[in-house]
Amino acid sequence: MRLRALGLVLAALPLWGGEFTSQLWTDIRPIYQKTIEHPFLKGLADGTLPRDRFQFYLLQDRRYLRVFGQALSVLASKAPRPEWAATLNRHAIDSLKEEQTLHEKILAGWGVPPAAMDAAMAPSNYAYTNHLLAAVHRLSFAEGLAAMLPCYWIYEEVGKELKKRGSKDPAYQRWIDNYAGDEYGAVVKQVLAMMDEEAARSSPAVRQSARELFVISARYEYLFWDAAWRLEKWAP
Repeated sequence: MRLRALGLVLAALPLWGGEFTSQLWTDIRPIYQKTIEHPFLKGLADGTLPRDRFQFYLLQDRRYLRVFGQALSVLASKAPRPEWAATLNRHAIDSLKEEQTLHEKILAGWGVPPAAMDAAMAPSNYAYTNHLLAAVHRLSFAEGLAAMLPCYWIYEEVGKELKKRGSKDPAYQRWIDNYAGDEYGAVVKQVLAMMDEEAARSSPAVRQSARELFVISARYEYLFWDAAWRLEKWAP
């Protein structure tokens, strides 16, 4: 995921994670390492990423965010606390409003017409969004939240790491700044706190399922950037 309102961290866990979320990060540490080393993200940082790949990413992310917002609304309906439901519903709105504004500014600045901004979903995007919808519709609040969490958390960690490196491309730097700021970090902390509290009162079976879902979503986060790097298309 990807909410504004809402280097390389490998040897240590994020300092503000609780017991369960620290375990989650341990589970995905090898995935995160491969993610931060991906040529797509390296190209964002040094400014060498070909524009067609970043445009592909932005167009796919627009489609992703529509489903992510829907999934957050379903998850909110299962929240055990009304304040959590309100927070997640607010995130659902912000994920569309804030991020699509960023996308449209960059794409319009590159001369991409509005009619071209609704590209069809690529295979990895289609699979990832259906994974999220299945989790929030079919499973418990804790499991659904775990499936959604990598979208929040990995983007913050990537943003902080790329912020250290900076980017020579102003559009890429604008994207990096969106995820490296304190405002976005505060939102991620909110969701991590929800995850830790809900996991603490969940059964061992639910916690294990949540860990597995979190890992799957982290893999999809990697595949999302990899799809943009490859300009992924459907097979005939």
